[in-house]
Amino acid sequence: MVLPEKIHDLIRDEECQADDIGMSEASVLIYKDKVLKIQEDNEEAENEYRMMQYMQDRLPVPVPYAYERSDGRSYLLMSKCAGQMACSGEYVNNPAVLCKLLADGLKKLWSIDISDCPSDQRLSHKLAAAACNIEHGLVDLDNVEPDTFGENGFQDPEALLSWLDDNKPEEELVLSHGDYCLPNIFGVQGEVTGYIDLGKTGIADKWCDIALCYRSLSHNYSGKYKSNENITSSDHDGLLLFRELGIKPDWEKIRYYILLDELF
Repeated sequence: MVLPEKIHDLIRDEECQADDIGMSEASVLIYKDKVLKIQEDNEEAENEYRMMQYMQDRLPVPVPYAYERSDGRSYLLMSKCAGQMACSGEYVNNPAVLCKLLADGLKKLWSIDISDCPSDQRLSHKLAAAACNIEHGLVDLDNVEPDTFGENGFQDPEALLSWLDDNKPEEELVLSHGDYCLPNIFGVQGEVTGYIDLGKTGIADKWCDIALCYRSLSHNYSGKYKSNENITSSDHDGLLLFRELGIKPDWEKIRYYILLDELF
């Protein structure tokens, strides 16, 4: 693999291994104390670098060492997060500790003043991006919930987008991660030590993160992911996250944002 010169100079001949956890289409190479993320050069990649810079002194995110763009690809070299992913056995086998970690991570995001946040990820932006995905055939119909489309769901992505346009909820704006799933949160002894995959991070409804977190928890405990075949805990309570957050679940908003994410 030929890397941009600046990236190559920073890693030289260090050994690495590929990271295949999560649903991202990016290539992620893990070094001893660095991570290199290679993906399509697009708005989301640029936003990740921008938000990583913005969040440096606000929240625990990787330090960006270099960001290069070449031949339609972006290369982001960053520091490695301390701790374990929230989808590790250490956490998924301790649901109470896991849900407290995830709730604390959400509360930290929500505590940030968004008056100078450089990324607008509100519904107007998300729905326009969803329409663009549909137009360019980028909706992955093989990776959706079983009842999203078909006999018991929507006829096609266009029908889903139309419903989303007609049923926009009132937004409770916060600093939103945008893809608040277990592989994107790191912790040490129950304390959040890292947020990664920040391409969709910005100003948005807090229920977007709650919905995707709830879905990620459900999928991890259902055995959907091979990485969690060794889960030994069977006492996961689907409402535990909400108790840790101190709020009641808004199932309509949760359904809305899970459906919206089907178009990405």
